[in-house]
Amino acid sequence: MKSFDRHDRLLAIGLSALAGYVDAVGFLATGGFFVSFMSGNSTRLGVGIAEMSGNAAIAAMLIGSFLVGVIAGSLIGRVAGRRHREVVPLLLAGLLGGAALLGDFQQLWPAAVLMAVAMGVENIFFAEGTEVRIGLTYMTGRLVKIGQMLAAALAGEDRWGWIPHVLLWSGLLGGGAAGAVAFILVGSDALWIAAAAALVIAVVARKPMAVAPPPA
Repeated sequence: MKSFDRHDRLLAIGLSALAGYVDAVGFLATGGFFVSFMSGNSTRLGVGIAEMSGNAAIAAMLIGSFLVGVIAGSLIGRVAGRRHREVVPLLLAGLLGGAALLGDFQQLWPAAVLMAVAMGVENIFFAEGTEVRIGLTYMTGRLVKIGQMLAAALAGEDRWGWIPHVLLWSGLLGGGAAGAVAFILVGSDALWIAAAAALVIAVVARKPMAVAPPPA
């Protein structure tokens, strides 16, 4: 986050909030599985294997779907080149819209699969080649960074360096709260809001081109 300009920081916070929102909807809709937080699903997979429970298959399905999203987003990003920041949110909006439509027809698990694919795609937004500059759908590493930066501040080094990381974490937290409220109020139709938010991000992601001054 420290190397990001203001525009990219706002995009990162917005995408993190969207991930929290979608994850909360998925968590409530599936009864405790995650569509963006694959560490949690990995734990559920391990527990499910140990218990010989059907939950293992569900967790594995969501992990696989997330990986499909990362692969698809990476390949599409390579083709799109410099426009991948516009293409990724549009793909995200399409997948979330598809999940919302499936939810309207009471197709819970196909909708959850599309949500997990969408969250995999989202993580490619800040990718450069095979490197992802910042994770948007998981925050354990970000909390570690907050702790490190707070330690640096206490040591008299970078006094305010922890703030961008807290803002990113707060985006996920706020999005999660909003997603939970939306699901309680309107059920799976909450995903239509997420799809609309992804379209807004696609517009915001288009950095305005610098306009050359007229010749003297």
